[in-house]
Amino acid sequence: MSSNGQPPSTSAYLHIPFCQTRCAYCDFNTYAGLDDVIPAYVAALVTEIRGVGLGSTASDACGSGRPLAPSTVHSIFFGGGTPSLLSTQQVEQVVSAVRQAFRLSPDPEITLEANPGTVGLEYLEEIRRAGVNRLSLGAQSARPSDLRLLERTHSFLDVIHAVREARQAGFTNLNLDLMFGLPHQTLVAWQESLSRTLGLEPDHVSLYALSLEFGTPMHAWVERGLLPGPDPDLAADMYAWACEILEDAGFVHYEISNWARKTTPVDGGRSDAACRHNLQYWRNLPYLGFGAGAHGCAAGRRYANIRSPRAYVRRMSQGIGFDFPVSPAGVEQRRIPSSSEMNETMMLGLRLLDEGVDEAAFASRFGVDVGEAFQLPIKRLEDDGLIRRGDGRLKLTQHAYFIANQVFCMFV
Repeated sequence: MSSNGQPPSTSAYLHIPFCQTRCAYCDFNTYAGLDDVIPAYVAALVTEIRGVGLGSTASDACGSGRPLAPSTVHSIFFGGGTPSLLSTQQVEQVVSAVRQAFRLSPDPEITLEANPGTVGLEYLEEIRRAGVNRLSLGAQSARPSDLRLLERTHSFLDVIHAVREARQAGFTNLNLDLMFGLPHQTLVAWQESLSRTLGLEPDHVSLYALSLEFGTPMHAWVERGLLPGPDPDLAADMYAWACEILEDAGFVHYEISNWARKTTPVDGGRSDAACRHNLQYWRNLPYLGFGAGAHGCAAGRRYANIRSPRAYVRRMSQGIGFDFPVSPAGVEQRRIPSSSEMNETMMLGLRLLDEGVDEAAFASRFGVDVGEAFQLPIKRLEDDGLIRRGDGRLKLTQHAYFIANQVFCMFV
């Protein structure tokens, strides 16, 4: 509960698992060649959203009569997959379902991920009218050789066109994703890719080091010696250069992999271009997951839906079995022990480089001082120069940015 006794505001994640082709590095719950399933899938998604929303008016498990529903849904995120494969009418249908099932904040952040080359001006204008106000484009690289290696179907010219048309359509909050640490990628090539991307003047950039996930084609290529594996030292050099150039370009490095352009300072000094939806995750606050393979965390439970889109549609067609926040598509759920919630709050909160972990908020939430709950890990990390305390917050030091996962392991 929030300080005023109401359930905290939440976020809604909508998983769209369809792609034109599956990229060589991707291990997300995505499927190519299932376009015929999309209409039934959207109908099932709407059913799930409405069913969970109606179920949230029930009393809590203790019979107190308190609503389980969040006080406000302040962000909606269409992730995938390739959400831009939905028609504009389907996007509008899903957004409308969320509006009907939950109370939205007056100015919700509504993000749609899109692959360059799958959107045009008319499409962007129509989804903007439907309420989508943040666009995230998977640019990945400005170099044709990198895009071929990743098996992306777009060119950087497609990225340029998508950005231009997004601006024409009225989007003032635009994110571009890039990847670094790719096989055969040099520091000079990375510098060229990021510099060309910044030339498009995005409001936000997300930079991700390549991770070889088991079961992906790229992992198999490296295992068979067809590609060199990632060079962690070179990737660290790429990341360090990116940190420097983005600061010079006027971006706030507010999370390990994310930068927001400095605009009007809000919410403790961060840029208002920071992704509100992802901040919900990093603050370890409630979020609802809808769609095949979606995960959620609300009402003290963490849950996951069945992964297969066809199986998801079949389960939702039954229309029974809603138990907020879980729908008939749920295949896994568990209560979250307080100890696990505290660990997760530390691991996620330390990703926020300016905000960190608010010690007063931690004590209010868990009834214990963070220094008492994690006395030994905090002391060791302070002694090693990996975290610092000040102004009532725990934050990573800049040295720890490169080895953050080692820090997070201290709270597992």
